[in-house]
Amino acid sequence: MGTPQLTKNQSLVMGALAHSDGPMSAYTILDKLRDHGFRAPLQVYRALDKLLEYGLVHRLESLNAFVACTCPHEHEHDHGVTAFTICEGCGQVTEFHDEGIEQRLSALVRAQSFKTEKTTIEIRGHCKSCA
Repeated sequence: MGTPQLTKNQSLVMGALAHSDGPMSAYTILDKLRDHGFRAPLQVYRALDKLLEYGLVHRLESLNAFVACTCPHEHEHDHGVTAFTICEGCGQVTEFHDEGIEQRLSALVRAQSFKTEKTTIEIRGHCKSCA
C-alpha cells in the first residue's frame, strides 16, 4: 500500500511532529502552525486522527501528546504492541517493538478471549543521561 497521500494540513502536522525534539500536544502543534493558516484546534485534531489511523503518529496517553512513528513505512504494517520509554527528566521518548513481549501479551489476551483494539506500553523513568 505504501504511505498514504496526505492533505496539506496532515503534511504540516506530520512535519511539525517529525521535526520536534519531543512529544507535542495538539495545542503546541496549533501554535507552531499558526503561520501556515491553522486557526482552530479542530484542524489539528482532524489531521492527527487521520495520521493516527495511517499509523504515522502515536498518542502518548499519559502525556496527552503525540509523536511521529519511528518505524519504517515502506509497506503497510500493523504496529502490534507499541512501547515507549519516556524520560521524566529531559522528556526524551523512544519507541520500540519487542516480538517476545508482543507474543506473551497476545497469549495472555487469547487466554481471556479478549479482542484487542490497541496496545500501547508507556514506561516512565530516567534515560541514561538523566539517571
